[in-house]
Amino acid sequence: MSAIRFDNVWKEYGDHIVLERITLDVAPRAFVALVGPSGCGKTTFLRMLLGEETPTRGQILIDGYPMPSEPDADRGVVFQRYSVFPHLTVLDNVLLGRELQRSRLLGRLFGRARREATEQALALLDEVGLKGHEHKYPASLSGGMQQRLALAQAIMRGPKILLLDEPFGALDPGIRADIHVLMKRLWNETELTVVMVTHDLSEAFSLATRVIAFERSRNRPEERERYGATISRDLEIFPRRVAQPRTDHPIRSGRDDPAAQGA
Repeated sequence: MSAIRFDNVWKEYGDHIVLERITLDVAPRAFVALVGPSGCGKTTFLRMLLGEETPTRGQILIDGYPMPSEPDADRGVVFQRYSVFPHLTVLDNVLLGRELQRSRLLGRLFGRARREATEQALALLDEVGLKGHEHKYPASLSGGMQQRLALAQAIMRGPKILLLDEPFGALDPGIRADIHVLMKRLWNETELTVVMVTHDLSEAFSLATRVIAFERSRNRPEERERYGATISRDLEIFPRRVAQPRTDHPIRSGRDDPAAQGA
């Protein structure tokens, strides 16, 4: 579990101010949805939290410590456009993150370590409804299945923070509803802190425990360059009943198993 703090964060590109005076705390295991008009800095906020962008002023803290300046295994991400590798099978897509994490030099696991990682990947694919598709390639999957695969790929590395950038926006309504159920269950069964960007208010209020709205208070054309977006609303959703994370969850068991990490 990870707590996140933005401490008076500003983001500027030259003379263009995108975000200003962003100060907020995100509790461990929260599910935060970021909403607001296009161009108000939601994705920039997410990219700073991922480590792809750095604040111009202020700092971001994870569990009280300055956030690493580059993406790491503690932060997983799923984008709107599927972030899977087309030349790898479904199973290999899920295994890849664990292999790069555990074997940075070769990018491959062998022996017991590979068997254990494969078992965990197959269990996770079963959880996201992709059992029986392990040896297919992404091109043969539907859009909803590819997004399930992207979720499995991100979660396989055992991140503490999961970042979602409009991950369900391109899906048909029926498929999106199924993915929402899956996302709630995955969040409920793990120790993830989730931060999601969405333009869909109903999605934000149905999934999140907290909804944060970004807005430019000064939005006239002559003001847009010199005044950035700020947090205009911060709404706590009525607390849902949250189950204790499963100790037998395939990702938790993989992260917590010293033998698996050292094999």
